[in-house]
Parts: sequence; structure tokens; C-alpha cells
Amino acid sequence: MPHSRPVAFVTGGRRGIGRGCAYALAEKGFDVVINDLERDDAVAETLVGIDQRGGAAAFVEGSVADLDQHPRMVEETFAAFGKVDCMVNNAGVSVLNRGDLLEVSVESYDRVMNINVRGPFFLAQAVAKRMVAVPTGEVSHHRSIHFISSMNAEVVGVDRGEYCMSKAAVAMMAKVYASYLGEHGIHVYDIRPGIIRTDMTKPALEKYNRIIPGGVSPIARWGEPEDVGGAVASLAAGAIPFSTGDSFVIGGGIQLHRV
Repeated sequence: MPHSRPVAFVTGGRRGIGRGCAYALAEKGFDVVINDLERDDAVAETLVGIDQRGGAAAFVEGSVADLDQHPRMVEETFAAFGKVDCMVNNAGVSVLNRGDLLEVSVESYDRVMNINVRGPFFLAQAVAKRMVAVPTGEVSHHRSIHFISSMNAEVVGVDRGEYCMSKAAVAMMAKVYASYLGEHGIHVYDIRPGIIRTDMTKPALEKYNRIIPGGVSPIARWGEPEDVGGAVASLAAGAIPFSTGDSFVIGGGIQLHRV
């Protein structure tokens, strides 16, 4: 018998924004498959948290950046509940070292591009192929693919140039997938987090604690993973059905140009 509840697949789901998305999706009635590099205590905590919020949970180990692992990862993901209605391309990294643009290393550039751009593009391709192959009559839920880019898809961070470039590519990735998948009834969204309290932002904690009260965004507080998760889950549940290819900045208005 086909799985009756909607199913979400969240990459980089063991903590941070990925965990926030997984929890919010579970609260919206989704069963959730999370992916990350290894099964550790953080994975166990997230799986319990999904269960506590009413969703069945599964874990698929693997690296988004390693294309050779994609076939197994996709197969295990679909096998968990028999389908995928929502994919959240969240896995990503920041730069190895924030600093002088003229000192960016090839290692940092390649690492960021492989994990943030190359991996998500081909993993989304593999998942989309499986989603497109489902006959229209068997689709019972709103279907969507979410790319977690960043405010830095547009807002310059000169001390992390390669990261900003990667997120601009992710934002365009959402648009090209939206253009292709629209006729198949699959909605695609570009989610742009602002300053979110996660392990990734810890290296700039002092800076952000200084500029947030100073009014860097109209809503003068840290963003939390659940802020991003709530937006993703609402879109995944079909809250805005006449939208695809659109960008949603979840950053307290940080993208606004003010004079």
C-alpha cells in the first residue's frame, strides 16, 4: 500500500538549519529522511526530535559532494518510505578561513564549490528524475525542491568571496530547476537565510553580536534554524501554490537597501 503521508528528504539534516527544517516538516505532517556525513549523537538527537514532533524518521549516511555515493543515497532515501515529496538541499559549508579575497586558496574554493554547488546540482538531478517518473495519478501531495542558498547570493561578504559566489550559483540553480520541473507539478524554491545562529556562524559571533543590535536588519535579532524551517515547511505543505522559482529571504529584512 502506498505511503499515505508526505515524505521529505533533508541533506545536512543532523543539526543547524537542516535540523530546523526537519523539525518543522515533521510538525507539518511529513515523515523525514535526513542525510549527513556520519551517524553520531547529533543524528540520534535529530531523529528523536522528528519522532517527538509526530514524524517517522530515517537516516541516510553519505557525502553530497561525492557523486559516486549519490545512487546509493537516493536509493536508500526512496526505500525508507517509498517516495519523496519534498527535497531540501541544505548541506553546505563556509570558507576555510575568512579573510583577504586575494589570499583565497584553491583548496577553499574547490571545497566550497564541490559541496555547495556541484554536489547539490547532481543530487537534485537524481532525485528529480525519480520524482518525475511518478505517474500524475499517483501524486497525492504538494511536491517541491528547496535550495538553501543565502543572503550572500546577493549581499557581498568580501571576506568569504568563494562562499558568496557558490550561493549565487545555488540561487540560479533553483531557477533553472523551477523552469524545467514546473510542467511536472514540482515547485522549486530558493531559500536565503540571513544571519542564523548555527555552528557555521560561530566564527563571526563577535561581529554579529555587534552589528545585529546596531540595526543591520530591521528585525534586530539573531535568526534561528526554526525561522528557516518554518518557511521551508510552509512552502512544502503548499502554502503558496502559485509560486515557483521564487527567492525567499529569511533574514529579518537584511536584504533591504536603506538610506
